[in-house]
Amino acid sequence: MKQIVRLLAIALAVAAASPAVAADTIFPRGIRVGVTPMPGLTESQAFLGFESPGHGVKVLLAELPGPAYGEVETAFKALPDNATVKVKPQSLETAAGTAYYTAEDGVAGTDKVRRYSLIVPGSKAFSGYVAVQVAESEASTYSEDAVKKMLSSVTVRQEVPVSEQIAQMPFNVRELADFKTVRTLAPGAAMLLADGNEDTGIEAAPFMVLGLIGSVPEQTDDRARFAEQAAATIPGLREARITNSEPIRIDGQPGFETRIEAISGKDNTPVTVVQWLRFGSSNVALRVIGSTPRDKWSEAFPRFRKVRDGLKPR
Repeated sequence: MKQIVRLLAIALAVAAASPAVAADTIFPRGIRVGVTPMPGLTESQAFLGFESPGHGVKVLLAELPGPAYGEVETAFKALPDNATVKVKPQSLETAAGTAYYTAEDGVAGTDKVRRYSLIVPGSKAFSGYVAVQVAESEASTYSEDAVKKMLSSVTVRQEVPVSEQIAQMPFNVRELADFKTVRTLAPGAAMLLADGNEDTGIEAAPFMVLGLIGSVPEQTDDRARFAEQAAATIPGLREARITNSEPIRIDGQPGFETRIEAISGKDNTPVTVVQWLRFGSSNVALRVIGSTPRDKWSEAFPRFRKVRDGLKPR
């Protein structure tokens, strides 16, 4: 349970936006967790969730890994009824099912606050998470009962509409090349396209990650080194070796293509990976990563290029 409480401090720094209607369940764009916010709260411009006009109340919504809910449920059921703990978890029935939450007093800067953390079941792929922080100065307006009522409205959806996900991205995705799974990895920052899914596994079939990468060198001569260094940071690859890395033109702009052979996934799948960087006028580049089992490369590569060539700036 301590980890859920600690998540509040980290979670309140995540991003998204736009005004809410308090009478309805609202899903902040790009995620699968929604809630009916307390009256007076609107969607935040600084994180995925809601806040009061003076920022004294913050409600963050997020997705945690699928097993997180089960781990919390197991810990809750193993706790003796007479156990003495500093922050005692409680169960709460919600629109998403039985949830577990904690409530405790804390301090944010110099202000006293009341903090709540709640986790709900989602699917094998994700658990829903809600963190609430109420400043002492707002407690008379946003009481503990009001917070519990809001928490009981938490619900989940299994899919986020593709158009909703694409609308958040800093570039337009005009071609999906028949990928079956489209998932936001980081709202407004990175997107996954895959033939597999979170239940069957991603690495065993072709997939792509679309996003941006910063701190790009301005000098052309430095970009080869930068591209190789970026390729070395692609997560999940073992025994990786670069087989080719060269400058190319992408949609009329300077770019760099890097190819890698590696081992990936729990089944030790041999994969071929391509990374494209498309440089622009600033120190940010569009980064496209395509990965496929090696024996599917000839079929997957044209699809990778199709997606890459369909990416346009907004």
